[in-house]
Amino acid sequence: MNIEFENQEITFHVSYGNSKKLTIHMDGTGFITVKAPKGTSEEAVKEAVRQHGRVILQRLARLGTLRETFQPKSYDEEGKFLHLGKAYLLHELIDTEGLDAEELKLRLKKFYFASCKKVIAERLPIYQAQLKVKPKSFEIEESATKWGTCSSDKRLTFNYRLAMAPIEVIDYVVVHELCHLLHMNHDRSFWRRVGGIMPDYKEKEAYLARYGGAMTL
Repeated sequence: MNIEFENQEITFHVSYGNSKKLTIHMDGTGFITVKAPKGTSEEAVKEAVRQHGRVILQRLARLGTLRETFQPKSYDEEGKFLHLGKAYLLHELIDTEGLDAEELKLRLKKFYFASCKKVIAERLPIYQAQLKVKPKSFEIEESATKWGTCSSDKRLTFNYRLAMAPIEVIDYVVVHELCHLLHMNHDRSFWRRVGGIMPDYKEKEAYLARYGGAMTL
């Protein structure tokens, strides 16, 4: 089944069952499944998809961007790199004139470190106020395994590669680490606190798990 939305075609599969609510799911390849209660009319299904059309197109566009960035990195005019969830040509992010590949990589890393520090500094106060907590400090670091950490003395660190992620994903990592100021482990109380601030945190976790491999130099 398909509909046209904002001059673009959205194709989806419909599965009818005993569910009481109609839900729309998109997997990591962009395949869309609509689960609908038995007896739901075709027009009702199409209207539900139409209501979510803008979000669906945004997610499909993001998947297309990420597919491109999973390709081997090219440090030339054709190279594309993520910044805050969108793909940019290298020269749109940094000055590339007269630099070889290794120098470009170093300059790009400095750009990401600076960008990550700026964004985190802007987002921390928002969620500090909501959670009524305050870390002693935060730093930007390079890590192959962690997006953020919280030490026992209330110092936070964030991976510079977060600058490649969408703002809402960065927000999740910020909330996650701030919640560790209240709960140092990952028990139920911790996740309830995270969910109280960000009910869709599992989607952000899934994004990092699925696309973290593209967020690299």
